[in-house]
Amino acid sequence: MDEVQKRLMFDDECILVDEQDNVVGHESKYNCHLMEKIESDNLLHRAFSVFLFNSKYELLLQQRSATKVTFPLVWTNTCCSHPLYRESELIQENHLGVRNAAQRKLLDELGIPAEDVPVDQFTPLGRMLYKAPSDGKWGEHELDYLLFIVRDVKVLPNPDEVADVKYVSREELKELIRKADAGEEGLKLSPWFRLVVDNFLMRWWDHVEKGTLNEAVDMETIHKLK
Repeated sequence: MDEVQKRLMFDDECILVDEQDNVVGHESKYNCHLMEKIESDNLLHRAFSVFLFNSKYELLLQQRSATKVTFPLVWTNTCCSHPLYRESELIQENHLGVRNAAQRKLLDELGIPAEDVPVDQFTPLGRMLYKAPSDGKWGEHELDYLLFIVRDVKVLPNPDEVADVKYVSREELKELIRKADAGEEGLKLSPWFRLVVDNFLMRWWDHVEKGTLNEAVDMETIHKLK
């Protein structure tokens, strides 16, 4: 674990929730991602996944850096992280805490300035609950908010977080999935991104292109996915 990841693992406090997304406490990012703790204490933490599209309706993907503790070098959606146990990111009203966290992490990971991604431009579309081991030691157990936004942005990736970025069309994403499934080029997709792709993404992409995202919103249901 390099120094940057070590600091984040021990300094960042994730929000612990139950399966109904009620806040039940907080715990270090380190403990929240240890499979031993996840299994023994059933630790479940709140997370978010941002899907950012440009004005051509292409989706921005990132490849996680080689130094990431969980799922290094896998390709995933624009930005995946956690609201932290702090006042600004615990705000429940209109899911503002999660949207504040998304704006913060888009700057941290991808260098996208806050003014390029105003918090009121994020559309929370749904929530999903999943568990995914990364290796023998680390993994995820998250209640994940799925946030969509359509903006043209400046991107300056942080190498501590991101190895590569690219915009993809639907057809290019389908080809990426085909390669990952075939084991070509060592290409891997994150488990949470794959769950969204398999369950929601193409239908929601239709709404992105039609400008009707609000018709797709369902923040009442918590989808339990495997």
